[in-house]
Amino acid sequence: MNQIVIGIGELKAANAPNSTLKTFALGSCVGVALVVPRLRVAGLLHVALPDSSINRELALERPGYFADTGIPMIIEKMFKHGCQYTDLIVKIAGGANIMDPEETFRIGSRNVLAVKKHLWRYKLGPVSEDVGDSISRTMTIMIDTGRVIITSPGRGGWEL
Repeated sequence: MNQIVIGIGELKAANAPNSTLKTFALGSCVGVALVVPRLRVAGLLHVALPDSSINRELALERPGYFADTGIPMIIEKMFKHGCQYTDLIVKIAGGANIMDPEETFRIGSRNVLAVKKHLWRYKLGPVSEDVGDSISRTMTIMIDTGRVIITSPGRGGWEL
């Protein structure tokens, strides 16, 4: 099985048979999975921060780094594979509170809220999510089936 790795701030949509999309280290970051099992198309976005206004230059270089620039781009990429809004199944994971025990900056929860806010602009929302807590997650999408698997060190794996 071919594995397509999505790094921090990256995004990809694909319809590659016998392949997976995978992103690691979803701590405060949020993974956004878009799947269309009927068409065997999947997209994955790894959001690091909620709003691109803090660094417009980075947003131009890596739009997936921010929720406000990454969400429109991953949807556009899904459309290039023949998907429509009504086809898209959205699942999200991450948004943990790992390095901020006093919740001073709340990056994880701010990322989750920003992702949902920008999805809502397209009348989309997650059908399932695994967010918050204080664990790091890995998100894997099986392109052929649309299954989304979450794994976490010491906790094993589960389907989202």
